[in-house]
Amino acid sequence: MHISINIFRHLIPCALLVSSSLAFAQVNTSLPTVELKTGIYRIQAELADTPEKRQIGLMNRTSMPMNSGMLFVFEEKAGHCFWMFNTKIPLAIAFIADDGKIVNIEEMQAGTTNNHCPKAAVRYALEMNKQWFSERVIGPGSVISGLPKK
Repeated sequence: MHISINIFRHLIPCALLVSSSLAFAQVNTSLPTVELKTGIYRIQAELADTPEKRQIGLMNRTSMPMNSGMLFVFEEKAGHCFWMFNTKIPLAIAFIADDGKIVNIEEMQAGTTNNHCPKAAVRYALEMNKQWFSERVIGPGSVISGLPKK
């Protein structure tokens, strides 16, 4: 009987850890989505449009479907820089002007603290899997349509 009680003492904290991790994952992935388009490509983008959602971003995720991404929407145009701390998948980020034109694209390595910044003040940034843009020959000047107006 003593062994059984000891096992339960270890299982309860483990169960709590797993359930709190699952709750975090559900909160992190239950963002509203918006459909974006560029050329012939459609993108299902989760919307990170509050300081809390933008701070969490794609942290701690281990994968992302091919034509999915995360659209960061800011209240004001500025030089919003990004880094990959606690981000487990390599990403590409497109910094987007109000008219939908891509200003610049940066490739970002997982788990780094290097800053990736727009070359002009922007209100939007779209994170996709690494090389998503380059594999489709999408670059600066390409237009992303379907951006939400703030």
